[in-house]
Amino acid sequence: MSITTLVKSIQDIMRQDAGVDGDAQRISQLVWMLFLKIYDDKEVEYELDPAYVSPIPDRFRWRSWAADDEGMTGDELLAFVNNDLFPGLKGLQFSAVDDPRGYIVQDVFTDAYNYMKSGTLIRQVISKINQIDF
Repeated sequence: MSITTLVKSIQDIMRQDAGVDGDAQRISQLVWMLFLKIYDDKEVEYELDPAYVSPIPDRFRWRSWAADDEGMTGDELLAFVNNDLFPGLKGLQFSAVDDPRGYIVQDVFTDAYNYMKSGTLIRQVISKINQIDF
C-alpha cells in the first residue's frame, strides 16, 4: 500500500471521530502518532549501542502501548492517551544540550493535543500506522 493510500485511509477513519474537525486537526493528530512510531522504529537502531537510554519512559514508548494491534482500545486507550501519555510526554524535562533526543520528544509534545474522542477509532488509526515499516 502506498503512503498516499494509507494516509487517505487514516483520514477517512478520523473523519468518523467527533473530536477531529478539519484537515488541520487531522494533520496535527497524525503528526504526533507518526512521530512516536518513527521514533520507536529509530530506537531499534539506537539500542544497538548498549549505552543508549531512551528519553521516553518505557510505558510511553510506541512498542509498549500501540504496537500490539490487539492491545488497548476503546475507553481504556482514550484514557491512557489523554491522562497518561500526553501529560507524561509534555512533562519531560530535557535541555537541548544535555539530551538532544529527549529535548526533541519534549518539544514535539509541548503544543500537541489529542483531538480524537473515540479510543476505538484511535486504535484503527494506530493499526494503519503499524503497517508502515520505517
